[in-house]
Amino acid sequence: MDKRSFLKHGAALAAACALPGLARAQNLPIKFQLDWRFEGPSALFLLPAAKGYFRDAGLDVTIDAGTGSAAAVQRVASGTYDMGFADMAALMEFHANNPDAPNKPVAVMMVYNNTPAAVLALKKSGIAKPADLTGKRMGAPVFDAGRKAFPIFQKANGVGQVTWVTMDPPLRETMLVRGDVDAITGFSFTSLLSLEARGVKPDEVVIMPYAEHGVRLYGNAIIASPKLVRERPAAVTAFLTALARGVREVLAQPDAAIEFVKQRDAIINVELERRRLRLALDSVVASADARREGFGQVAPGRLALMASQISDAYGTRTRVDPGAVWTSALLPAAPALEVFPRARG
Repeated sequence: MDKRSFLKHGAALAAACALPGLARAQNLPIKFQLDWRFEGPSALFLLPAAKGYFRDAGLDVTIDAGTGSAAAVQRVASGTYDMGFADMAALMEFHANNPDAPNKPVAVMMVYNNTPAAVLALKKSGIAKPADLTGKRMGAPVFDAGRKAFPIFQKANGVGQVTWVTMDPPLRETMLVRGDVDAITGFSFTSLLSLEARGVKPDEVVIMPYAEHGVRLYGNAIIASPKLVRERPAAVTAFLTALARGVREVLAQPDAAIEFVKQRDAIINVELERRRLRLALDSVVASADARREGFGQVAPGRLALMASQISDAYGTRTRVDPGAVWTSALLPAAPALEVFPRARG
């Protein structure tokens, strides 16, 4: 989405920012859809909600657990939710496969600067590098982000043909442990811990993150409905400002942040979710790419390359237009996006 199309909202945005008391009195309801269930990374959203940061910004935010990025995109597109958290590739796919859809969501803030997708195998299988996957049985749900983007990983690493085995998400790691498949694709910080829960030690696992093997796809972003963007741009910016404040605190004290996840799901394994959150922060939120590009933002050239790669790998009906899926126009001012802890020294 061209940034110039948002300029007409500048006056409204400035007025809202100048009248914080009025914004609080309005208490605008925002329904927010997560990409998955309440786990460690959900602290990025649950902390600012629990601490009242959204409320202080004049918003009444309701956060619901999700069932996948594709579902999050569809629910925002349908108007059921105002905003959500979804994989940029899923958003691109929706745009390109539904060119005539009237309410295509737009990404307004990048949170996972790198895709969490990875290939995982057990060392005992003899798989040690991408080329070793040639001729092997790969397992993943048909909608898995890593599986759908595997052609990009395959091309970048010279991997030959593989055979795909499809299963439901809860069976993915189980089938790897049983030897039903030779390797799986999944989010690194989810599949690794799921393997450990099935008795596999971390040093018995080979992990090949896409981001470390020539695939620099963006991961999950905040998406918003075009109606909200068009009619309430100041509310979107207020949401992103409050979220960034929460992200800063989670990065500073990740272990403490899990308490806010436990408040939403009392049966979580606290120590497990602390590890999951730390893995996510290190690999996709505070990655080298994120620090270089700046939290919340994207590099236009990298986004354009991703749009082309997704068009090819996903075989979309039309080519992905990077200008239609992303806008930086509603991001808060630079100081609000300074979330990474300063290096000591």
